[in-house]
Amino acid sequence: MKLRTLTVFRHMLPVKGGGYRMANAFVERLETTIVRLESDCGVIGWGETCPVGPTYAPSHAAGAQAALQALAPGLMGTFIDQPVLVQRRMDSLLNGHNYAKAAIDIAVHDLLGKKTGRSVADLLGGAIRDRIPSYYASAVGSPDEIAEIAEENAREGYPRMQVKISGRPVEIDIEVVTKVWERIGGSMQLAIDGNRGLTTRDALLLSHSCRHIPFVLEQPCDSLEDVIAIRSRLHHPVYIDESATDLATVIRVAGQGLVDGFGMKITRMGGLTQMARFRDICEARHLPHTVDDAWGGDIIAAACVQLGATVIPRLFEGTWLAQPYIEGHYDTGGGIAIHDGHIDLPKGPGLGVNPSPDLFTDEVCKFS
Repeated sequence: MKLRTLTVFRHMLPVKGGGYRMANAFVERLETTIVRLESDCGVIGWGETCPVGPTYAPSHAAGAQAALQALAPGLMGTFIDQPVLVQRRMDSLLNGHNYAKAAIDIAVHDLLGKKTGRSVADLLGGAIRDRIPSYYASAVGSPDEIAEIAEENAREGYPRMQVKISGRPVEIDIEVVTKVWERIGGSMQLAIDGNRGLTTRDALLLSHSCRHIPFVLEQPCDSLEDVIAIRSRLHHPVYIDESATDLATVIRVAGQGLVDGFGMKITRMGGLTQMARFRDICEARHLPHTVDDAWGGDIIAAACVQLGATVIPRLFEGTWLAQPYIEGHYDTGGGIAIHDGHIDLPKGPGLGVNPSPDLFTDEVCKFS
């Protein structure tokens, strides 16, 4: 089975409620990049990558689209039956740009699943369950606002909540964490996410001031070196997210015991092929982790759920979806959605989502 055509689209995703505030970014709408692959036997596979923007990570939509245009000519006519070989081919054509390669890798898995009549979860080792936990991530907000959101999420059945902090005086963040805990107690697991916005001083002050509250501290500081430097003085387990930029970094920090877990993004790793390797490394080192992406629509969401269903439950911290924050679905059948804090594994072969053929109209390029 060979690749016959590769088409790239841009698509806008408006954010509900006027925007979403993080430590280093304010998101009002997102430009997601869609990849459509068609094989020489007429099977179609869909992929997607949706960088938040250049202030969150060194990736952006225009960069993804440029990288895909650079990759596409060298992929025409390539055998796409083996995702690992496609990954190696992409690496031989272009250094880096994992977030762009991820869209192709996801589409290859979708196409291969449809061709063989198997779900992507089966291609990745097999689903352990057909319903996985999700978690809610609050924007940076006031103590009373975030405490109220936490209580609502606990009632809705979310097993975990991620509270965004930083980008302001740390005393406000300490008050946020304290009020959330007072409101929900132990009814949900808590992850306090600095999104690289805390100084080492403020990360230590936050952890010390809230040492009686159980939570995971996620990516508190800008660099991996900063996180490692303060880890032994923190009162909480520390996960990394933005600092886990590739599989080599994951191998290093997991092998040397430098972190307690990960918040991991599929497109940052380069797609499902690399993310499955990450899952296996975490299993070997008994490290908990999430299976997420930054933002995106039903295609990215389905990829996250398909892989999340293959993770050992005791190590799985859940899958975050952008779905509650953005308008609409790609799939006329309803798309991927959260119900009672959990997500059902999509039915059918491939990713289990079928985007409407008329939805993506802003074509960036097409190669055949």
